[in-house]
Amino acid sequence: MDTSSAGILRAQLLDRRDRLQQTIEESHDAARLIQLLQEVESALKRIDAGSYGICELCKEPIGPAYLQLDPLARVCLDHLSDQQQRAIERDLDLAYRIQSNLLPSQHLRINGWEISYHYEPAGPVSGDYCDIVTPEVNGGDTYFFFGDVSGKGVAASLLMSHLHAIFRSLLATQLPLQQLIERANRVFSESTQSTQFATLVCGKLAQNGNLEICNAGHPSPFVIHAGNVTCIESTGLPLGLAYSGEYNIHTARLSKGDTIFLYTDGLTEMRNESEEQYGPERLLDLIKQHQSAPLRTLIEVCLQSVSTFRAGALKVDDLTIMTMRRTE
Repeated sequence: MDTSSAGILRAQLLDRRDRLQQTIEESHDAARLIQLLQEVESALKRIDAGSYGICELCKEPIGPAYLQLDPLARVCLDHLSDQQQRAIERDLDLAYRIQSNLLPSQHLRINGWEISYHYEPAGPVSGDYCDIVTPEVNGGDTYFFFGDVSGKGVAASLLMSHLHAIFRSLLATQLPLQQLIERANRVFSESTQSTQFATLVCGKLAQNGNLEICNAGHPSPFVIHAGNVTCIESTGLPLGLAYSGEYNIHTARLSKGDTIFLYTDGLTEMRNESEEQYGPERLLDLIKQHQSAPLRTLIEVCLQSVSTFRAGALKVDDLTIMTMRRTE
């Protein structure tokens, strides 16, 4: 385990220890909590000794996906009992079904806009955030949310679900987009650990073609307008890094055929067997070549390109693409 990952994990375990100690003091039946506290203390000692993440039976590394699911694990999956393995499989299956139900319809046409996306977890669940909120009344605005939370696996999927709930709840306040993001950042900061954050692109599509969009620390989206491709650079910190973060809004008026292209870093940071990254420049060239293709075709061309580039190398990150096009 690298130094950065060990530091993050140590901070999370220390936070869990403090919460357990407080709960034990207030509990009338603390036997199970005391046992759990001892397991946390043991994990902290293994981090200090450099043996964390090593199976105590076969001395081989414990899979990172399993450690994300159970950071207190002492043995690898191969040495779990059949009952323990089935319990993990049930938990992962439930997490997958819950997350799948949070995703929007994969292809939408509404109020002069067409929206399509591809969502591809690296494992059973993903830390990528993808949501579309359609208006309740005809002619209303459509909101889109697209991002990537820190971490991977089940822990990241929980953060993704939390962010989904925050924005869905705050939309009822009908705040302007800038205030919506600032309020969401405060709620997210208050309810997560200091090591957790989320990059985000958030926007609003009006029926007349007006676009409002904000980039909070996320890879730059591409906007194709009148045949030209421009980037929406980040104008604010990722959510969760600063309680009083400020966010600027970019506005544009899009015409028929203009397109917005969003992606997570699982696409541009994909590596081949030579450890070369796919990179935003290669993606930009591809978009320019296929900018007038149907949205599904544009997505499929990108997926094929990155698959060919990867050429059998291990995929280690979630990959999500969202495209939006003005149709009127």
